[in-house]
Amino acid sequence: MAEEVKFSRGLTGSCIVLLQPGLFCNITSSANHEMAFKSKTVESKTVLFNLLLCLVIFYSLFYMIGSVCFGAFRLDHFDGLIPFDFKTEPAESNSKYLVNLLALELTYFCSGLLFAAVVRRRVWDYALTVTFLHVMITSLVMLEFPMVWQWWLALGSGLFLMICNGQLIAYFTCQSDQSYASFSIY
Repeated sequence: MAEEVKFSRGLTGSCIVLLQPGLFCNITSSANHEMAFKSKTVESKTVLFNLLLCLVIFYSLFYMIGSVCFGAFRLDHFDGLIPFDFKTEPAESNSKYLVNLLALELTYFCSGLLFAAVVRRRVWDYALTVTFLHVMITSLVMLEFPMVWQWWLALGSGLFLMICNGQLIAYFTCQSDQSYASFSIY
């Protein structure tokens, strides 16, 4: 049988005493069930708009940084597949591989900073989603799933950079905003 129990600070609850020793309680707050998680919900249109904006930022940066790297390494042929090229032979002596790697890492680093300016919170969520979409688009463009471990390692380290930079920038720029969720909620 459940019994109604009053606790201090306006908490009420129902407790069930079992045949075995022990007591199970359901404690609720009398203040309309307000818990520690106080976050605003965002509309789907806003999320999709931010995601589209993040994708445009990501690929624009990728092509800009890739073209600068191609020029800096004085390569002859700039192909439009630079964001999707995982088939280039990974070697220190291969300039095209180094350009692809450098462009990937710099793009992820800079994207995290710009994502923080666009979305202001949950940069990690947009970073993961953009990376997942990038892997899917890469598979479609190259007509095969990337199996090169060096590419995955570069992608993972770039994603780590993007999340860390973006979240730190978002945290420090929105620190005075009362509605910004602190790290304790994550």
